[in-house]
Amino acid sequence: MRKEWLETDYYSVLGVGKDASEKDIKRAYRKLAQQYHPDTNAGDATAEARFKEVNEAYDVIGDPETRKEYDHMREVGYFVGGPGGGQQYVRVEDLFGGGGGSPFDLFSGIGDLFGQTRSRARPGRDLSAETRLSFHDAIAGVTKQMTINGQRIKVKIPPGVADGARIRVSGKGAPGAGGGPSGDLYVTVRVADHPVFERSGGNLGITVPVTFVEAALGAEVAVPTLDGKVTLRIPPGTPSGKTFRVSGKGVATPKGTGDLLVTVEVAVPTALTDEQRQLLEKFRDNGPDENPRSHLGV
Repeated sequence: MRKEWLETDYYSVLGVGKDASEKDIKRAYRKLAQQYHPDTNAGDATAEARFKEVNEAYDVIGDPETRKEYDHMREVGYFVGGPGGGQQYVRVEDLFGGGGGSPFDLFSGIGDLFGQTRSRARPGRDLSAETRLSFHDAIAGVTKQMTINGQRIKVKIPPGVADGARIRVSGKGAPGAGGGPSGDLYVTVRVADHPVFERSGGNLGITVPVTFVEAALGAEVAVPTLDGKVTLRIPPGTPSGKTFRVSGKGVATPKGTGDLLVTVEVAVPTALTDEQRQLLEKFRDNGPDENPRSHLGV
């Protein structure tokens, strides 16, 4: 067991009771973490220490399994080495007489009473965090500065990372016990939407409006990409909803570069002059005699 578990009442640190629900603990942690976050208390050593203390408390009682282990150790007791190499069960209140003060003040006396405390190396728990990126930062890659348990950590986000991806930072989780290694940190990436592009894997999608004349007669239209623009040739008679593929203009990922999928949307004019209306009526009356809904049986 960690010695700090004997010394610290993590429920008091977060200001909750021992019977607090997971939701209550999370709510208290978020409130305190926001209050003492280093980004809003620059240069305040007291706030930084309090922020670290709050995170340590949540690492223990914010996790149901670790909380159960912590409660059991605090309320029931643990084994220490006994005479002759055996083990003896000791209640915490028996060790410290139910009195005040730090339990660790008497920790050194345990060895004299029962022999050397037995402990085993145990790796630290993995920790989770979340970071938000702009669409362009996710495409290009970026290094983010994060504060985890009061420690500033650099997290390298590779180019082309997708929303929901998890980045593993080795050895930046909770410290181990009994000389065990630290756990890892897993950072979940949240990517903001783009006002124009939609992403699907390595491909990007975009909807490009064209006029009725451009769709009917054909045209060359400019289409934006991540690094400039390209010219797309629209064949005569292109229907609304037709999708064209522009190779190599998607997202560059370790698996390769995706494509840009351009969907054409015919824009219907909402205001016509008298002359334009007359021309369309003439086109209607003299145009091809075809029913675009014939496949529907109507």
